[in-house]
Amino acid sequence: MIVKYDVEAEAWQLLEKSIIYYQGRPIGTVAAIEPGPDALNYDQCFIRDFVLSALAFLIKGKPEIVRNFLTETLSLQSQEPQIDSFKPGPGLMPASFKVESEDGREFLTADFGEHAIAKVPPVDSCLWWLILLRAYVKVTGDISLFHQKHFQKGIKLILQMCLVHRFAMYPTMLVPDGSFMIDRRMGVYEHPLEIQVLFYTALRAAGDLLLRNDDSSCNLYNSVQKRLASLTYHLREYYWIDLKRLNEIYRYKGDEFGKEVANKFNIYADSIPHWLMEWLPDSGGYLAGNLGPGRMDFRFFTVGNLLAIITSLASDGESQSIMNLIEKRWHDLVGNMPMKICFPALEGIEWRIVTGCDPKNTPWSYHNGGNWPVLLWLLTAASQKTNRLDLACKAMEIAEKRLVEDSWPEYYDGKNGRLIGKEARKYQTWTVAGFLVAKALIENSRHLDLFSFESHEYSNPI
Repeated sequence: MIVKYDVEAEAWQLLEKSIIYYQGRPIGTVAAIEPGPDALNYDQCFIRDFVLSALAFLIKGKPEIVRNFLTETLSLQSQEPQIDSFKPGPGLMPASFKVESEDGREFLTADFGEHAIAKVPPVDSCLWWLILLRAYVKVTGDISLFHQKHFQKGIKLILQMCLVHRFAMYPTMLVPDGSFMIDRRMGVYEHPLEIQVLFYTALRAAGDLLLRNDDSSCNLYNSVQKRLASLTYHLREYYWIDLKRLNEIYRYKGDEFGKEVANKFNIYADSIPHWLMEWLPDSGGYLAGNLGPGRMDFRFFTVGNLLAIITSLASDGESQSIMNLIEKRWHDLVGNMPMKICFPALEGIEWRIVTGCDPKNTPWSYHNGGNWPVLLWLLTAASQKTNRLDLACKAMEIAEKRLVEDSWPEYYDGKNGRLIGKEARKYQTWTVAGFLVAKALIENSRHLDLFSFESHEYSNPI
């Protein structure tokens, strides 16, 4: 008799093994379960990484570790005015933290980017924290947690940091390269899609969490709703690319002056890459990777597009178009491991200039077109949201076999993800957790409620 190997059981064993304890309480998970002798920061707990572990624990009915994590990371939030430019500003959450001890006393040390490669502070940590807080409350009904004064203060600090007036005329957030999951130089400075969608999602989460018990809180809530309207319009109107939109850009006139112009960002037709003209299917579309003055990044970025579907930032029609694109370009975007973080990779002289000749980010590796199994959960959630579960099941069939054989690696290399990443850590925690969350979503669509949002039509802000 052939006994079927229980992949899910192994994944749960690995996830339990990854738990970090502080003063006897579980508070997070390490980035890699077996970081090796050159651990770097893989032995720390990253806020963005833990969100996947947290969702797995919440689905499993183990909310204690999530509550502890939310409480302890809030205590690490920067709350002091930024007098020293080498210090994080108020509202910022650390990228990661570590439990250390001295003279028998345990304490937490946080990394806001001081120790990170290239010294870039994380923009996304505080946004993921808000999304996770909402998910925890939805599962547990523990409204007393976010009603606490220090939680309300933390929420307000995040919102004030994100909504502060800047030298900008756009509702999007201006951020540097390397400040989110793509933490290497990849030409995603300005207004990268992933941060804009996370910003939108965090604002919607904050709308559910912010208590309107005084004038300042009510004013902040109103600011959130106004920004949501502007942000939704901006992303749907200007970031969207399909064949119809591509034809419009192709026929744009440059150097138009005035308020009522078609080419609002002065995009030149010659900037449309040759690969896109043949690659974009008739029935597919997606949200562009970035948009700024005279610049549209035509690359497909997975996290932003799939999260836009899950949170209803993308309209129903746009959501189906994104899933059509993934289905028709499956070989490019999914290949041998779900799924590619961006497409296509930067190559040649463009790679040298944009990445700074980064040897870890060579073409079709790591953040430059590598395949990341953690993205399986987003693909599955988007498939559930659009009633395209066949795509999720197809992706799971690929992942389930290879992840065990390959020891749950961080990422894969090659145009179709056939090779384990050259510098990928094995037994990567969010690879394990992403698999468990995807598995749970396939089995029960109700789990989607933890982090999804229903469609909300905002009035046209213009």
